[in-house]
Amino acid sequence: MRKFKTESKKLLDLMINSIYTNREIFLRELISNASDAIDKLYFKSLTDSTVALNQDDLAIRISVDKDARTLTVSDNGIGMTAEELERNLGTIAHSGSEEFKAENAEAQGDAVDIIGRFGVGFYSAFMVAKEVTVVTRAYATGQTYRWTSDGVEGYTIEEVPATDPAYKFESGTDVILTLKDDTDDVSYDEYLSEWQLKDLIKRYSNYVRYPVKMMVTKSRQKPKPEDAGDDYQPEYESYEELETINSMTPIWKKKASEVTDEEYHEFYKSTFHDYTDPVRTFSLHAEGALEYDALMFIPGRAPFDLYSKDYEKGLELYSSNVLIMEKCADLLPDYYNFVRGVVDSADVHLNISRETLQQTRQLTAMAKRIEKKITSELERMRDDDREAYEKFFENFGRGIKYGIYQSYGMKAAELGDLLLFWSAKNEKMVTLAEYAAAMPEGQKAIYFAAGDDRDRLSKMPVVKSVLDRGYDVLLCTQDVDEFCFQAMREYVFTPVVEADAGAEGAEAEGETPAEPEEKRLELKNVASGDLDLATEDEKKAAEEAAKANEGLFSAMKDALGEGAVTKVTVSARLTAADDAPACITAEGPVSLEMEKVLNAGPMPEGVKSQRVLELNAQHPVFAKLQAAQEGEDADKLKLYTELLYDQALLMEGIDVPDPVAFAQNVCKLMA
Repeated sequence: MRKFKTESKKLLDLMINSIYTNREIFLRELISNASDAIDKLYFKSLTDSTVALNQDDLAIRISVDKDARTLTVSDNGIGMTAEELERNLGTIAHSGSEEFKAENAEAQGDAVDIIGRFGVGFYSAFMVAKEVTVVTRAYATGQTYRWTSDGVEGYTIEEVPATDPAYKFESGTDVILTLKDDTDDVSYDEYLSEWQLKDLIKRYSNYVRYPVKMMVTKSRQKPKPEDAGDDYQPEYESYEELETINSMTPIWKKKASEVTDEEYHEFYKSTFHDYTDPVRTFSLHAEGALEYDALMFIPGRAPFDLYSKDYEKGLELYSSNVLIMEKCADLLPDYYNFVRGVVDSADVHLNISRETLQQTRQLTAMAKRIEKKITSELERMRDDDREAYEKFFENFGRGIKYGIYQSYGMKAAELGDLLLFWSAKNEKMVTLAEYAAAMPEGQKAIYFAAGDDRDRLSKMPVVKSVLDRGYDVLLCTQDVDEFCFQAMREYVFTPVVEADAGAEGAEAEGETPAEPEEKRLELKNVASGDLDLATEDEKKAAEEAAKANEGLFSAMKDALGEGAVTKVTVSARLTAADDAPACITAEGPVSLEMEKVLNAGPMPEGVKSQRVLELNAQHPVFAKLQAAQEGEDADKLKLYTELLYDQALLMEGIDVPDPVAFAQNVCKLMA
């Protein structure tokens, strides 16, 4: 026996027990090695006219012997000589495939796709095998050799005589794994299961370029006997048939013109286990310093766990058609976590186990290109298929809003134009650009109202007051909306200038048409402090009424108790007798809706906005308050004040502090 050196033994133990996190990938590694061996022989046939080769005969075979507990991976590729066995399998981390790629880098072309790189994939077999035997015959030689090792002490290499049943008459390699005995924790018998092997092949090696064949058990109906009576029941029998398990040709490497929508949809549903068709399918093919193919889908529905902490984002990552990672999170930003798809590149830098990526400039560049592609496709869907886009946004818009908030507004320029909100004026979903384009002359802000119900928001006094002045209000009903707007702070709008005859004439004369002027629009909550929408006369009237009723407002503030409101004042937004008698607004950074959202979370202490009770001086109720104050009827003033305050809270969708007291006050008023 040829023993591994001490250092080699340590390295081998490290590879078997530490490098790989998932033992089932051993089959992926062995199939990849077999594919490389066939590719080498195919390349030889392209460069050596004496090599006669029928490409249709090239294949990888998986065989199982349950009695002997062996699993065999066979190929009819280039094979190995005794010297190559010694160099490739006796030397840890020596990659014959990588060596081949380096020697033939310029001549390979697209016809050959060598997968191997590190020279360690073969040793993953020892994660499941107590002994590995390699029987191989190099092309155009007359010798067959057997390499055997238990992966512990060393290995043996011997020539196989022609009388041995294992003797090979054609070039190729058989890798025979004698599986470990089952333990209480691990069942190695599963790798003798036809179903499990088929699943592993389809999952990891479905797009290896050569057919991976295996004998599978099938069932068929027996012929009906000639003398069978009318009560004959069909009988079935089992039989075995050699079947190609893998698909070989990746759909993402086909031209779009060669693939139908139905084929894309079927691939999506079978690969990502969804029962609905994707709403959008698009591909990306990059060439140059970093080459890769990507096929991506926007789902037609949101998975049930999309917004849970257990949800894992990511695209399937392939390298040379071999699955490396089922979910590569580094290729997608969080706000596009709903995108499904595959990326295939032979140029990505993998770690030695081929299970994770190394962080490199190439990876960053790939992720940025994919992000831009997703953004452009969403913009195209928004402009070309509005109905589909609105459905998409209903499913996934929350994540895009959260992306703006999470980035502290840094992603507002890229994501802001993807947002949709309900227009109270037009009663439909609009983008921020559409809102801005429809603004009346002189409007300097985008107005919005935040709450949990669109119908209730549309009836709020603060919303109606803005609508009555001719300005639209966006009704925001998701808890992240206001946080998103606070992170954005403003929306930069560039009007689209329609071409006219004058502009065309100026352009014809060589003059540069004037660029449309950029507008920076502040995002304002209609329930916040001063919106500055009142006329000078309305402002003056409110100031005079507030000054004349300072005593009334002080008494009302005292009646509500300490901390209920920061002040009571006359409203400049409620100016008509048919408007609400009062409304609640908020000063400072915390709005009324933010107060509700934050207090619904795990906050250590309650969050409270700086509430302001604004009174409508034109409403008949205001005169009742003045009369109670002038008549020094403190009990009546307290009753009216509490009712007005509770009423204003209810209109804002905020629970009253004491429902029992509110009910009692209503009864007092009715008595």
